[in-house]
Amino acid sequence: MLLQAALNGRRTRAEHEAVPLSPADLQADAIACGDAGAHAFHVHPRDPLGVERLDPEWVDAAANAVHDVSRWPVSVSTGPWIEGDQRRRVALLSRWTGPDAASVNLSEDEALDTMRSLLGSGIRVEAGVWSVEDAELLLRSGMADRVERVLVELIDVPGSDVEALADEIHSILDRADVLAPRLQHGEDATAWVALDDAVRRGIGTRIGLEDVLELPDGSRASGNAALVAAARDLGAGDV
Repeated sequence: MLLQAALNGRRTRAEHEAVPLSPADLQADAIACGDAGAHAFHVHPRDPLGVERLDPEWVDAAANAVHDVSRWPVSVSTGPWIEGDQRRRVALLSRWTGPDAASVNLSEDEALDTMRSLLGSGIRVEAGVWSVEDAELLLRSGMADRVERVLVELIDVPGSDVEALADEIHSILDRADVLAPRLQHGEDATAWVALDDAVRRGIGTRIGLEDVLELPDGSRASGNAALVAAARDLGAGDV
């Protein structure tokens, strides 16, 4: 059962002083989170000003910084808020050499085109499914058997509805015999609820400052390694 550390996301230092931005920051957190029990990493590469970028210069630098200190895979974001022009986004990702995989949210415009472009460039895809509609689109795309994993992302939902939505999404994937591994996570109010539910289901999950700033008891986490350690205490990452 995979435990991935989501190290930074769109977070800023104004939100948490420990958000890693530079390749050196990511490298240090990768070491600490690996020691705490993480076996994969997800990062949003930044330029020296802390701005998210898809340029190979910054994407490869971020991924390779983690690879230099860890044998575990590194995925990156392809979010359209980073680069809104699809033609330029595809051109940039086609030149990446550092990441093992990239996440694509099915709910985003031109998601299927981005997925095809990544696969064509030899970069594995983490397919982000936020809803029943996203799960159905993944099945219609013809790429469900080609993705590295399906990210069941229980984000835009009240905490009390996490389990019910997860049941619906997993049922759709099960009925279609989707064999790709699944990784389930939430964000902020749903982060620990979704992680607990993933542990109960025996599937992969993730945690990190991208997803939540607080530990399960509501106290502020000191950083990514503390979040990973708390997730391990709850049973995440056990094989």
